[in-house]
Amino acid sequence: MSNKISRRTFLKRTAAAGLTTGVLLATKKSGYAQTNHAKEEKLVGSIIDLTKCDGCVHKDTPACVLACKEKNKARFPQPEKPLKNYWPQKKHEDWSEEQDRIDRLTPYNWTYVENVEVKKNGVKKTVSVPRRCMHCLDAPCQKLCPFGVISKSEHGAVQIDEFFCMGGAKCRSVCPWEIPQRQAGVGLYMHIAPDLAGGGVMYKCDMCADLLEKGKKPACETACPNGAIEFGPYEEIRKKAYARAEEVGGYVYGDKENSGTLTFYVSDVSFKDINEAILEKKKAENDTRPGRPHMEPEVENMLETAHGYMLATLVAPIAGAAAAGITAYKIMKGEKQQEEKVDEQDE
Repeated sequence: MSNKISRRTFLKRTAAAGLTTGVLLATKKSGYAQTNHAKEEKLVGSIIDLTKCDGCVHKDTPACVLACKEKNKARFPQPEKPLKNYWPQKKHEDWSEEQDRIDRLTPYNWTYVENVEVKKNGVKKTVSVPRRCMHCLDAPCQKLCPFGVISKSEHGAVQIDEFFCMGGAKCRSVCPWEIPQRQAGVGLYMHIAPDLAGGGVMYKCDMCADLLEKGKKPACETACPNGAIEFGPYEEIRKKAYARAEEVGGYVYGDKENSGTLTFYVSDVSFKDINEAILEKKKAENDTRPGRPHMEPEVENMLETAHGYMLATLVAPIAGAAAAGITAYKIMKGEKQQEEKVDEQDE
């Protein structure tokens, strides 16, 4: 029997999966609130202890940044030149000439360290703040991606499917910290609409999901010389963060923000002061491009607003259909590869 999938079967699978996904997305306002408790036990959280991080000031590149770049360099985008503008806009985002930048988030740099000057008890001190995706419990980027290409691993890592991403950047616009970064001239867009190419693909930290699946630690943790970064079971890490904050007479960031995240920053300086220092530094440097996130406390989750819920409802059918099409494509591709393997064996 042939392993080929017919066009009719493809359409049936797409329609069925699209309807199911659309209904789930449209009726699920707060995904984490309805998460199965058995699944919660698999969630992995992380502590970033700012009292231990010194930004690796004696190194050319912070150890966590270098480890992240080395681990993911094979996935970095290699755009086709010349780049075209992102239709209908008259611009595109291109970081391909700035691949060595380590002072911000880019498609080639998924974590960086922001060094700011703050005052504690009237004395100035430098605070080094490693930044990357927060991996939200109820991630707006996942629910509001119109192409349905953002998913979560069993450990809670928020991942972008780089092969199917169209670079619409909705994930960045609904992220309170504008984490995902776009590179034009790469991705599926180039294959299905080459004359309109320019949207590109969105890139960000995926919490080294592949390493977590193997029971290993993310690259940033194993590289940190000061033990400032620690991953572990979510609830255990959450308790550790608060215990550490109490120990240093400090604060926790990431537990309440955006309805909760898997990332817990601990600092002996208030995050309000850190946030003000970040914003002042960016203003002084006239840095307006996204990629250097704020640390504003009590960040609201768009999915908890009427506007966000309306967007989720509107996006659901489109995202469902897109996700279904991707699933059908993967099935077709897998069956085709299996057929080619069988043919090779018969020859």
